[in-house]
Amino acid sequence: MKRAEGTAIKLSTRQKKIVETVRRRAPITGEQIAERLGVTRPAIRSDLGLLVMLGYLDAKPKVGYFLGSRDESESERTADSTVAAALLPLGEVMSVPVVQRETATVSDAVVTLFLENVGSLTVVDEAGRLAGIVSRKDLLKVALGNPQAAAMPLGLVMTRLSNLATVTPEQTVREAMAVMIAREIDGLPVVRPLGDGPDAGLEVVGRITKTTVTRLFYEASAES
Repeated sequence: MKRAEGTAIKLSTRQKKIVETVRRRAPITGEQIAERLGVTRPAIRSDLGLLVMLGYLDAKPKVGYFLGSRDESESERTADSTVAAALLPLGEVMSVPVVQRETATVSDAVVTLFLENVGSLTVVDEAGRLAGIVSRKDLLKVALGNPQAAAMPLGLVMTRLSNLATVTPEQTVREAMAVMIAREIDGLPVVRPLGDGPDAGLEVVGRITKTTVTRLFYEASAES
């Protein structure tokens, strides 16, 4: 049976008792474990199977169970690391935004997307305020069947600010994930207000993407 590595799962109280019983009494049969826990053998069958799969226990036919190679606390450390990563403020993990002016052309945007290897660009107005986002999908829509598309300004093809979701540096990775999942988008601009009034506009200070989040969780699990 293939073992799951780095699985973020917390052992139940009964599963911990099973591991502790095996640690003290190995080799020990499933029936003997159940007897010591005061339960029936079928009641712990799924627990034993899970513990073997995760590597906390090993089993040999006609011999019984004994400790596996995995530390009992490893799963909990992985889970704790993942939770900690999810609660990080975006200001600590965001990447640098890739910005274009709304007067730049579709051709400019295509070149920048490829050079920067990103899926979308932040579009700002002449004062540097967030005006919108232009994605590969936006560019593809306008380019299909339109020979003049390359010269069109991004202000005509971008997704405008009024239709955008944004996040702030103080919000957490988990909050950004919730927005991306709900809106079915791959990334979000991280912004700060430029002033107190509703018309002051937003300054783009970063971006958070699904790729950034995936890398963050991978590194958290690898270090646990």
